[in-house]
Amino acid sequence: MVQKYQSPVRVYKHPFELIMAAYERRFPTCPLIPMFVDSDTVNEFKSEDGAIHVIERRCKLDIDAPRLLKKIAGVDYVYFIQKNSLNSRERTLHIEARNETFSNRVIINEHCCYSVHPENEDWTCFEQSASLDIKSFFGFESTVEKIAMKQYTSNIKKGKEIIEYYLRQLEEEGVTFVPRWTPAALAPSSEMPSSCKKPAAPSAVVVPDPALKEGLSSEPLSTPSGVPEPAAGTPDDKLDADYIKRYLGDLTPLQESCLIRLRQWLQETHKGKIPKDEHILRFLRARDFNIDKARETLCQSLTWRKQHQVDYILDTWQPPQVLQDYYAGGWHHHDKDGRPLYVLRLGQMDTKGLVRALGEEALLRYVLSINEEGLRRCEENTKVFGRPISSWTCLVDLEGLNMRHLWRPGVKALLRIIEVVEANYPETLGRLLILRAPRVFPVLWTLVSPFIDDNTRRKFLIYAGNDYQGPGGLLDYIDKEIIPDFLSGECMCEVPEGGLVPKSLYRTAEELENEDLKLWTETIYQSASVFKGAPHEILVQIVDASSVITWDFDVCKGDIVFNIYHSKRSPQPPKKDSLGAHSITSPGGNNVQLIDRIWQLGRDYSMVESPLICKEGESVQGSHVTRWPGFYILQWKFHSMPACAATSLPRMDDVLASLQVSSHKCKVMYYTEVIGSEDFRGSMTSLESSHSGFSQLSAATTSSSQSHSSSMVSR
Repeated sequence: MVQKYQSPVRVYKHPFELIMAAYERRFPTCPLIPMFVDSDTVNEFKSEDGAIHVIERRCKLDIDAPRLLKKIAGVDYVYFIQKNSLNSRERTLHIEARNETFSNRVIINEHCCYSVHPENEDWTCFEQSASLDIKSFFGFESTVEKIAMKQYTSNIKKGKEIIEYYLRQLEEEGVTFVPRWTPAALAPSSEMPSSCKKPAAPSAVVVPDPALKEGLSSEPLSTPSGVPEPAAGTPDDKLDADYIKRYLGDLTPLQESCLIRLRQWLQETHKGKIPKDEHILRFLRARDFNIDKARETLCQSLTWRKQHQVDYILDTWQPPQVLQDYYAGGWHHHDKDGRPLYVLRLGQMDTKGLVRALGEEALLRYVLSINEEGLRRCEENTKVFGRPISSWTCLVDLEGLNMRHLWRPGVKALLRIIEVVEANYPETLGRLLILRAPRVFPVLWTLVSPFIDDNTRRKFLIYAGNDYQGPGGLLDYIDKEIIPDFLSGECMCEVPEGGLVPKSLYRTAEELENEDLKLWTETIYQSASVFKGAPHEILVQIVDASSVITWDFDVCKGDIVFNIYHSKRSPQPPKKDSLGAHSITSPGGNNVQLIDRIWQLGRDYSMVESPLICKEGESVQGSHVTRWPGFYILQWKFHSMPACAATSLPRMDDVLASLQVSSHKCKVMYYTEVIGSEDFRGSMTSLESSHSGFSQLSAATTSSSQSHSSSMVSR
C-alpha cells in the first residue's frame, strides 16, 4: 500500500531571496538534523544569465532504526538523490528527492516547492508532498513503514524551525536583505558567509531542501506537482498552516495531510461546493484519521443532507408551537472552554406527549435544527475567543425522570435520533454533563448506551443527587455566574420548563403518518433501489416533439448504467419488484419495472441515448431533446464490474468499494422534469442553471448531436 503525505501551505513572512539564503546553509550538512550526515554534489548546471541553477546532490542519512534491522539490511547509512531547481527569474525552487538505497525494494519520492506568496511578493510559501511504497523488505515491511513515517513526520516539524534558525543567524551577521535577480550581470556578493554560496547579488542562494532531510519517511502526496502555483494557497484554495492552527487547532503533520487530501478529493469530486474544513475534520477525527473510512461516512452524510435539505433547515423550517412550548431545552451561554452550552431538562419533559402530538419526524427535525445551530455557534465562538471551538457542551438535568420516560415509542424515537446524530454530526459533543441522575437512570442508560460511539461515551460525566455541587462538579466546567437558577445558580435560564403536553394536542396514528411523509418528502427528489436483474424505470409521456427531458440524479450506492429508451406504445402498468425478494421495507426502496420481458429492443422500443455508466457518489445532470412524441423510459440498471477491471479504483470507487463486493443492490435519488424547448434555456430547473446537490455543474459535459442531448457528471 502506498503511503502519502501532503503538507499545508506554510508561509514565511520573508522575501524569497532571503529564504533561499537561509535554506542554502543547510548544506553540505545540517547539525539541526542529526540524521543528515553529509551530502556531495554530483551534478550542477547554471544558465548563462544566472537565472537557472540546477544542482543534484547525493545525501547520506543515518536512519534511527534498530541495530538488528540495519544488520539484516547490511547497511549503516541510506542514500538519497536530491535535485534542486532554482528559477530566480520566476522566484521558485523545486526540490525532488528519491531514495537510492534499496530502490528495488522501497520507493520514496518527495517534491517540495518554495515560491512567492500570491498576495504578498515579500512573503514566501512552502509546500511539500511525498509518497512511500514498500515492495518488500526482508519480512520487515511494516516495521520499516513505521520507522519511515515516524522519522519523516519528526523532520517535517523541524523544517520551519530550521529555516527560522538560519534566518536569525543571517540577521546576526547583518544580512537582512538579498537583492532579486535581474537580467543585468551582477558581481558576486562578498558579504554572504561562505556557507551561502556567495550568490550573485541576484539571490543566488539556492538549493537545499528540507524535504530530503525530511525525506525518508513517507506520507501522503496529493499531486507532486506544485509548480508555479503551489502558492496559490488561499484558504479557499489550499490550506495555510497558520489558518489550520487558528481555526482548526493543533494537528500533527499526518493529520494535516489527511485533512488536505480528503478536502482535495472532495474539491475534485464535488466541484464548487464542499463541506467546511471543520466538518471534514470532525469525520476524520471520528474515524481516527482513517481517510477511507472518513470518506465513506462523509459521502453518505452529504447525500443524506442533500436529500433532506438539512443545509437549509434553520432558514426554512419553523418548529411547531408545541415544541417551542414543551421541549425543555435551549442554548445557554458557554462553558469555561468557550464551547456553546446546551441545557436539556429531560426530567421535566413529556416525551410521550411530544411523540403523540408531533411524531418522531418532527422531533428528529427539531434535534437536527439544534445541531445545525450548534455548528453555527461553534463558528461564532471560534471568532470570539480566538481559538478553534468545534464542539459544544450539553448539560442534561434528570430531576423528575421516572418510568414514564421509558415509554417504548419514546425510547425508540430517542434511539433513532441518536443514530442519525451519531452518523451525521460526529465529534460535535465536547462534553455531556448528566446531573441529578435518579435510580431509574441505569435502566435508560442500558437501553441507550449501545447506540453511542465509544469516543462519545468517554465524554460523559454523570452525577447523582447533588454531587454536581461538590469537588469535580459543575464549577469545574461552567463559570459560577452562568449556572442556571434551577441548579441553585445565579443565572436566569430561559429554557422552557416543559410540563405535560395537553392530550387535546395529540394526533391519531394516521395523522402522524401523513405528517411524517410531508416532513420527509419536502424534496423534489425521489429514491429508488436498483438490483441485479431488476432495474428501476420511470415513464415520461411526450406529446410535442422537441420537448426537453431533464434529469438530475445522485448515485447513493453502487454503480449503475443509465439508459433512455423510446416506444410508440405505452408499457403495461408498472409492476413493483417483490419486496420480500430484496428485503425492501420502506418507500425508499422503490423499484419499478416498465419494460416487459417479451419486448425486443429495436422492435418494441429503441435506445435514444448511449448508455452512461455512473459510479457510486456521482451527481449526474443531463437533458434530452425529444425527436418524436410517444413514451420515453428512463432506466437505471445495475452495473457489474468486468472481471478484468483494473485493480486501482479511481475516485469514488475507493470510497465504498467494499460495499459493492458483497451487495447486488444500488440506490439512486433522482428528479426529472419535462420542459418545452422554447422555455429550456430560461428555466430555473434547466440543465444550464441547476445545481447538482453537492456542487455546481462539472465541466465534464458530453453531448450527442444525433440525440440532441447532454449529460454532466460531477465526479
